[in-house]
Amino acid sequence: MKIQVAPSILSADFSCLGDEIRKIEQAGADWVHIDVMDGNFVPNLTFGAPVVSKIRKVTKLFFDCHLMVEHPETYIEDFAKAGADQIVVHAEATRHLHRCLQAIHGAGLRAGVALNPASSLALVEEVLCDADLFLLMTVNPGFGGQKFIPSVLPKIGRLRRMLQQANRKTDIQVDGGINAETAKLVVGAGATVLVAGSYVYGAADTAAAIASLRAGDRS
Repeated sequence: MKIQVAPSILSADFSCLGDEIRKIEQAGADWVHIDVMDGNFVPNLTFGAPVVSKIRKVTKLFFDCHLMVEHPETYIEDFAKAGADQIVVHAEATRHLHRCLQAIHGAGLRAGVALNPASSLALVEEVLCDADLFLLMTVNPGFGGQKFIPSVLPKIGRLRRMLQQANRKTDIQVDGGINAETAKLVVGAGATVLVAGSYVYGAADTAAAIASLRAGDRS
């Protein structure tokens, strides 16, 4: 399965965000990962739909909006109008996950489900055929630059087997502490979409950093 690289703009220089997005596009990124935080579900604040609307004008890259917010269903329409291509919600943040995924699809977008490191895969068993992507956090959400949690690796493998048993080739995304070394581990376990923030934006050679993440591509 082809590996998609989705640099997180959480690690970009916000004073020149448009240029930072153009940089990763020119360097070969597949997606732009947009971390939306509300200061409630996670202990940090970032940006909302108005910022997404502005940066939509500077690139044609796929916009992967990861909503780390309580009651994400209330924001679907705003992010759809702002130019999101995919909305990922946390299973822990909504009481009606299936309805939330239906609403995202109803807005014409891809729908994803995220799980924190300590959250069980049991939370997504009943929606295996309703999501286009599952995001397994490999750090505790809320801040960039954290260290990869290796105990999530078996969880990636278990999810991939669950999807295979359901005859689904759904993407598995990982987010947190991803670099050239950990990318090989998560791809080996079954991940297909790699989110990397500080590793990409902190690199002297952005294109080389993105290429190194694809080194474990199994396609």
